[in-house]
Amino acid sequence: MPDDLDALLAAAVQGVGGTPREGQTRMAHAVQDALRDKSHLLAQAGTGTGKSLAYLVPAIAHAVESGKPAIIATATLALQAQIVDRDLPRIADALAPVIGRRPTYGLVKGRRNYVCVNKLQGGYPDDEDEGLLSVGDVDQQAGRLGREVLRLREWAEETESGDRDDLVPGVSERAWRQVSVSALECLGSKCPMVAECFVEQARAHAKDCDVVVTNHSFMAIDAFEGRRMLPEHDLLVIDEGHELVDRVTSTVTDELSGGMASAAARRCGRLADTAALTDAGEFVQGILDRLAPGRLTGIPDDLALGLGRVRDTAREVASQLKPEQGAAPDGGRQMAQAAVDELFDTAARVLEERELDVAWISEDLRRGHLLRVAPMSVAMALREAVFGERTVVLTSATLELGGSFDAVAGTLGLRGAGGPSWTGLDVGSPFDYPTQAIAYVASQLPPPGRDGPADAVFDEIETLIRAAGGRTLGLFSSTRAAKAAAEAMRTRLGDEIPVLCQGDDQIATLVRQFAADGPTCLFGTMSLWQGVDVPGSACQLVIIDRIPFPRPDDPLSSARTEAIARRGGNGFMAVSATHAALRLAQGAGRLIRRADDRGVVAFLDPRMVTARYAGFLQSTLPPFWPTSDRALVLNALRRLDETAGPVIAVAARGGAETASPVAVVRDDDTSAHPGPSVAGPVEHPAPDDLAASNEPAAPDPQPASAGHEPEPAPPARPSGQQQQLLDQLRAQVAQVEEQPLAQPSIMPLGAKRPKAPDTPPSAPSAVPDGAQEPADVTEAPEPGDVPGPSEPRALRVVTDGGQRVWSAEDDEELRDGAEMGLNVTELAEHLDLPTEELRARAGVLGVRLDE
Repeated sequence: MPDDLDALLAAAVQGVGGTPREGQTRMAHAVQDALRDKSHLLAQAGTGTGKSLAYLVPAIAHAVESGKPAIIATATLALQAQIVDRDLPRIADALAPVIGRRPTYGLVKGRRNYVCVNKLQGGYPDDEDEGLLSVGDVDQQAGRLGREVLRLREWAEETESGDRDDLVPGVSERAWRQVSVSALECLGSKCPMVAECFVEQARAHAKDCDVVVTNHSFMAIDAFEGRRMLPEHDLLVIDEGHELVDRVTSTVTDELSGGMASAAARRCGRLADTAALTDAGEFVQGILDRLAPGRLTGIPDDLALGLGRVRDTAREVASQLKPEQGAAPDGGRQMAQAAVDELFDTAARVLEERELDVAWISEDLRRGHLLRVAPMSVAMALREAVFGERTVVLTSATLELGGSFDAVAGTLGLRGAGGPSWTGLDVGSPFDYPTQAIAYVASQLPPPGRDGPADAVFDEIETLIRAAGGRTLGLFSSTRAAKAAAEAMRTRLGDEIPVLCQGDDQIATLVRQFAADGPTCLFGTMSLWQGVDVPGSACQLVIIDRIPFPRPDDPLSSARTEAIARRGGNGFMAVSATHAALRLAQGAGRLIRRADDRGVVAFLDPRMVTARYAGFLQSTLPPFWPTSDRALVLNALRRLDETAGPVIAVAARGGAETASPVAVVRDDDTSAHPGPSVAGPVEHPAPDDLAASNEPAAPDPQPASAGHEPEPAPPARPSGQQQQLLDQLRAQVAQVEEQPLAQPSIMPLGAKRPKAPDTPPSAPSAVPDGAQEPADVTEAPEPGDVPGPSEPRALRVVTDGGQRVWSAEDDEELRDGAEMGLNVTELAEHLDLPTEELRARAGVLGVRLDE
């Protein structure tokens, strides 16, 4: 095998029919360097980079050389399928002549994804009210469940993998539960069917593979619980890395309800006396139903009493379930034990009130009120369990927020004292964003309110859609907003432009319908923000209704915000703004999927250019050409509609590849690159085919005079005293960031925002000869406005007499908190102020605060 990584990469690129890409080569060498240095790599690779090839080739080379497999973990099944079914087969064929053998690969999933042979053979009791039906019973039952179970039985006799994803079409979750077990329910090596177990066969195969593909949750369970379900390895690649923290947090989130206690009791049957457990479950459910949904800042006495009863009765039942010495394995006993242990563990965990745990009440329409508990931070857990004795490469198109990797690195446990060595690398994107797309901020609209979209917002949406001829993906911050906009547009647009909305059908079906018809629009929420891949003319306008801050009442977000504020940080910027920046980058990344895509991303929230945090959000977006010129944007959309080519249908899952052989739902190609501020100076012309206009050309730009905005003056350098204060602030921030709850480096401000790239030499002129370029989106800053690119953030200070001096930033933060629905107490805690002083300042500003 050649030592030259470039030779291997060239062979792989040729084998898949691609072309060499600078970013792909840089990333591949960075992976190789991280392996050599035994360090970690955060690699941001934009849409079109070909990042899977960039990490798979060095991973295969390392596996062949070291004899240890490389583990690839993804967030979504769609990307798993792409890597295993499309990328790896072609790469393996291409590298075989160079390496001397064909690289091997396999896919490993959790037990619930495989048929349990023992359960099929009757080794487990029937589930309550939905048991494994006999063939005769199934033949007599005309219901959907019966038909699905019958088909599952027939398929289980034929399948070689037992993998649920190989069953096409699939079946309902209820039916699948009849033939599968969880890890806790599995009998393991004691199972009488272990030799025929599909899970054990898949894991045995994985041990001999060069590359093993799995998912974030499975990888996290392997790392945290020490079950050693993955083969020994020294390289872990985490694709879709922007999802890791949320996926891991979900994996370690527990829930408890009275219904779970009743279900556990039924599982036990005659194996144990469960009357006390059932009573404890009913008692605790009555308490949960009386509690209002939301975060618990402490465990109420009556809830603590109920949880204690659940814990103690679960312990007693568990002791009764222990099998006698030498007893044969019993699937029913194992399932009962798993259900009771889960109750005990969750009740005990909540009662411990661990420092980082957050408990809250959530409302489920079917199950009533539930008690949930999750850690507010998994940073230290990730540092110890994931970034320990191996090299980790974490990659995504969205890792650099606000021009820095520090925010993401902090949530992963890579920052602060004792953190491991890591490098952040942004390899960019091969796309020419400034000439392919426009970022339009509808600055004339009112700021979003709590009462839903104003009529002016619906007017703007209609006007944009009509100009685009449909072809619109609408991304909304809530289901209510998406449905309201869809209903309004259906009324206004009629049958001329169909409008689909999330919830009308399965996401994959809606995406296929949207991609197959140019005039069709698709509206939705988070599933569409980060999962839709529709290249070509079907999607030439992406509308984002508002900045996607987390809900003010979100338990984990509010807890994280308060914890950071207590440590002297800016909780709003560290949590809410960072969350919004990530989602905005993902949403905007839906537009440009190929080198010949063109279009507009329209932000209907004027705070994108007026708020103090606007620069942070803007610097995370792809470097589209920025404007607030409505006429220019409408003209560009009309031209795109007039010249649009045929749409490119996307393939159904498991179907044949089409002109665009991509998965319907993908999370790996979201784009985020430091680029021009939407509010910053325009340093390059608009895309020629987007902004060209038939209107008379405007006069040549003149020096600043009446009617022309002067360029903002360069910010003044801080004085010696100001610089000393800044140094002190940075020292305090550094101390804060060494804590487990790390926060983004937006705090030691004075860092420069990335500048807009210069126009590439080959880029066509965007504006007709003699036409004036669009003016800056924002006006020149007034004294006390948002600091300029190199101006330090205003400090909160007090006079010698102790009277607080409110800065413009303080006032803006107060207004933002009020807009987000924070009440007086929450805002006072966030700003670390007495409530009376906060009310007084709100009165001066005319801001209404909820009590």
